[in-house]
Amino acid sequence: MDSMEALLQPIAEKIAAKKARFDQLRPLSQGDLRALQKFYDIDLTYTSNAIEGNTLTLRETAELIEHGITVGGKPLRDHLEAVDHYDAVLFVRDLASGDAPLGEPAVREIHRRIVLRSQPEIAGVYSSLPRRTAGSPVVFPNPLKIPELMRQFGEWLAGVDPGVDPGVHPGVHPGADPGADPVPSASFEAHFRLSAIHLFSDGNGRTCRLLMNLLLLRGGYPPVAVRMEDRNNYLDALECASLTEDLGPFQLFMHQRLDRTLEDYLAAL
Repeated sequence: MDSMEALLQPIAEKIAAKKARFDQLRPLSQGDLRALQKFYDIDLTYTSNAIEGNTLTLRETAELIEHGITVGGKPLRDHLEAVDHYDAVLFVRDLASGDAPLGEPAVREIHRRIVLRSQPEIAGVYSSLPRRTAGSPVVFPNPLKIPELMRQFGEWLAGVDPGVDPGVHPGVHPGADPGADPVPSASFEAHFRLSAIHLFSDGNGRTCRLLMNLLLLRGGYPPVAVRMEDRNNYLDALECASLTEDLGPFQLFMHQRLDRTLEDYLAAL
């Protein structure tokens, strides 16, 4: 067992124990469930937009979504992004509750909803231009390769979809206990694989995080938010995976976030 596996194993064990406690609390009453989901869905919208530069605070995001109250002096696009993302979260929850197989069309639809009002001209449309992340040495694939890469990704995604194939998935991190739940590792790998393709001209991060959470929800886990205070560690782990093909640091970071999320949910319940 290498050092990264040694770090991952105890966190995976803690996640499994908390997931078992989480499952024991189900089913929740419809009122409790709706209130809890709405709180965390607004939080997901705020955090995912914030790490991409959206200026709305959590309170402003909540007031906009719950009451339609806009904030003077804040860009219109920031408001549209918040409404779009929240609607996309609701779509992902609906998709997670069904058994329709996941693939390339689901990814495009998630993106379409994320930018439906703020950037309708790119909604669900693969980029035809080179993409770069400012300040990063990572080079994304030639746009001409995106359709084939997405075809391959769609096939892989169908194979790790916990709503369709409950068996052992190829997304399990190296060295994981064969009896461990493969859903978290597969969900985080899906995030990385999609981010490495970087298929859209904007909205890639938000799409990757919602796809990750779609897989987690289908596997019975709560959705995971990446917060502003974790932004640098999150981006560094993604960059490391792209440059070295080592997903270990990213898997470790996201497992830590899932562990904390389960802790928060259990405290709330």
